Amino acid sequence: MIKLMTAEGAVISVERDIIEQSGTIRNILSDVGSSDKPIPVPNVSGPILSKIIEYCRHHRNDPGRRQPKESNTLEESDSSDAVIQRAIEQMDEFDHQFCRVDQGTLFDIILAANFLDIQPLLDLAGYTVANMMKGKSVEEIRSTFNIKNDFSPEEEEEVMKENAWCEN
Repeated sequence: MIKLMTAEGAVISVERDIIEQSGTIRNILSDVGSSDKPIPVPNVSGPILSKIIEYCRHHRNDPGRRQPKESNTLEESDSSDAVIQRAIEQMDEFDHQFCRVDQGTLFDIILAANFLDIQPLLDLAGYTVANMMKGKSVEEIRSTFNIKNDFSPEEEEEVMKENAWCEN
């Protein structure tokens, strides 16, 4: 068992094969080896770490979860749509239900997945946020995510002109 210390100082024990889905923890274990001392994860709260462990436990037998990625570059034949489609096809019902949480929890999961280097979870949570924005106007997105508009009307008009290419 590997012990992890949360941001609040709580210690959570987890099976090594589960938590090695985290590139950060895998690298720490590779560098320092196993120890009875807990590994600090100061950027992750106890409830979020427990949720991430739940995700990793569900995916413990998925192939390729504990190997570092060789490269982040896409093959020339892969379009971003094809990559996204493959990722969506790999999601199961657990994944779809996993991200049905409030926005604060979802963004904490994103931050923790990034800190812990759990790319499939980061992709899943990012996909969830993207779906929350899909088909919405700028104003609707601002409202959904409680984003203050700090542009003057002139600045906003300029930004809209510069980015007209990305409108549907």
